[in-house]
Amino acid sequence: MIDAKTLLHDDLRWIREAMLSKIDGLGEYDARRPLTRTGTNLLGLIKHLATSEARYFGEVFGRPFPEPLFHWDDVAARRADNWAAEHETRAEIVDRYRRACDHADATINALDIDAPGHVPWWPRPDVTLFNVLVHLLTETNRHAGHADILREQIDGAVSVDAAGRDAAYWENRRAEIERAARAAGA
Repeated sequence: MIDAKTLLHDDLRWIREAMLSKIDGLGEYDARRPLTRTGTNLLGLIKHLATSEARYFGEVFGRPFPEPLFHWDDVAARRADNWAAEHETRAEIVDRYRRACDHADATINALDIDAPGHVPWWPRPDVTLFNVLVHLLTETNRHAGHADILREQIDGAVSVDAAGRDAAYWENRRAEIERAARAAGA
């Protein structure tokens, strides 16, 4: 039987790679352009997750990430955490994400599932590695869902689970859903 720590960690490693796959084959503009009213974009999601991995599996457990991070209550810096400025390259952001994940993996491997941590920005700041693993897995999955939708908006690419269906399939599927929505709204 697989223990909870191994199961959660394996799932986290898998979804990290799924996140990175969302920028595969895209040009610089498409990887970073805002696709929602709030500016959500693919490379920005990866940049944000790099900070999250570094912070939650670093300072929360007294194992600080060896690169500078903005202070957790710096609102201006947090606003810049989810988009890529023109001077930041895709390679730099992806490499930082990979380094943050490697640092996180080292923390996860070194600590027991019930190892204590402290998240000063949470209402109940005393946590365990289990709490943080669940939080980061949830956070990364949430952003992977955003990334799925953003990528589909850019070029129609869909997740691995939906791949292999042709354009006619998706056109018919969308029409079926549209008919149901109109019928329910009438």
